[in-house]
Amino acid sequence: MTMDTVILLAQTLMTTSLAGWLLFGVLDNYLTPSLNRGFVGSVLTFERLKDMYPEDYARVSYREIKNPAIHRAVFLVIVAAETLVCTVLFVAIVMMFRALFGLVDPDSARTIALIGVLGFTLIWAAFLVFGNWFLLWMCHEWAQNSHFQLLLWGIATMVLLAVST
Repeated sequence: MTMDTVILLAQTLMTTSLAGWLLFGVLDNYLTPSLNRGFVGSVLTFERLKDMYPEDYARVSYREIKNPAIHRAVFLVIVAAETLVCTVLFVAIVMMFRALFGLVDPDSARTIALIGVLGFTLIWAAFLVFGNWFLLWMCHEWAQNSHFQLLLWGIATMVLLAVST
């Protein structure tokens, strides 16, 4: 096996890992939407912040979004973005596996994979940015930390995809 093949295999498997992780999240959003939809509403209304840190809530309460229609819309945008990115990642995976057998140009496959992984990374960057605005880090540290770790995973995979010999 050549170094080019091993790098392409590593790139393929890492892209597949991201796609698998995101697929389960997308499926949860379609099969049990109340889980994440409720969490979106909780974050947008500062639900935990009100209870845990009422003084801090008083200082940022102007940021609160109480409208349930907006909560649903935000959730739908998240689901649409995740679905689109997941689809691009799976197209990339097919192309990359085909590239391993010489059926597709590896650079074309890597390009599609990089677009998909960039989408994956941007989802978690957006969660971090908006999570910062809604003080997610104060009451949902585990979520903020997960989003940060997923962002790093995406960045690392983008770097790996940029490597070629």
